Amino acid sequence: MELRQLQYALQIAIDKNFSRAAEKLHIAQPSLSQQLSKLEKEIGVLLFQRTTNSVEVTYAGSLFVEKAQKILDTVEQLKKEMEDISQMRKGRLVVGSLPITGAHVLPLVLPVFQERYPEIDVVLVEETTRNLEHLTASGQADISLLSLPLFDDALAYEPVIEEEIVLAVPPQHPLAAKAAEAAPGEGGDAWTDQLRPLSGADRSVQPVDIGLLRNEPFIALKKGQGFRQIAIELCGSAGFSPNIVFESSNIETVQSLVAAGMGIAFVPHMVSRGRWSKLAPAYLPLQSRPTRTLVVAYRKGRYLSKAVEAFMETFRDVMRTPT
Repeated sequence: MELRQLQYALQIAIDKNFSRAAEKLHIAQPSLSQQLSKLEKEIGVLLFQRTTNSVEVTYAGSLFVEKAQKILDTVEQLKKEMEDISQMRKGRLVVGSLPITGAHVLPLVLPVFQERYPEIDVVLVEETTRNLEHLTASGQADISLLSLPLFDDALAYEPVIEEEIVLAVPPQHPLAAKAAEAAPGEGGDAWTDQLRPLSGADRSVQPVDIGLLRNEPFIALKKGQGFRQIAIELCGSAGFSPNIVFESSNIETVQSLVAAGMGIAFVPHMVSRGRWSKLAPAYLPLQSRPTRTLVVAYRKGRYLSKAVEAFMETFRDVMRTPT
């Protein structure tokens, strides 16, 4: 049994098609079929059920593919360890990220990392929380930037950012108007002077009691996004379930719908920065001053290459630097 045969079986299982798998593996289809037949003959079981139009994984095949993925991942980790021992600086780093984080944090971190380590290739993967956890636990992503809580017990993490959660409301909402009256700006409108952007230290605007929002229409991220669960839990802690009238997979769409008067939403403080347009929502602090914790997650027991450690160090350095 050869490592390349494990790779072949894994790719066939992913594509469920010999032609596509052969193309991705850069080998001829007859050679791929021959190698698979040789492997099946050696281990004495059928891994794939072939028909005219499809390829289906057998029960034995599913077990084989699962073990093969672990073996190949272990081999890859071994290579990284050996590269580090030999002081090699070249490498490849797969970083998973939530769309919110990717849009607002990574543009700060990646240029610094690239300047420090120009020979390390970074591959970005933007996905939902659940998908990122799976990719990280299975070794398909080296690390992922996620928000707590994590649901996969196979993951360990290191906290990197603690940020406030604020309430986004339409500019014409009574809460926004009340805040504007309480904290008028000088020489301009209240939205620009007081409500956008809202700093964590700003106490001029009266914080909002979440319990007062029980009858409000909410706009939320779709299921599978970690911040959606945070929003639901914030309402739950105030004794009610949010009335979600619109959902989106994009936090910017959520904010646009809020600005259009379609509802209200909880948003991470980082996405409210720099939104100076009058078409943007008004941002208000919450009475309980809730926060979310962003973490760098990785699989428990997984060897962390020097590239991973360098990225985490860069991340910490950038986040400690005042902007």
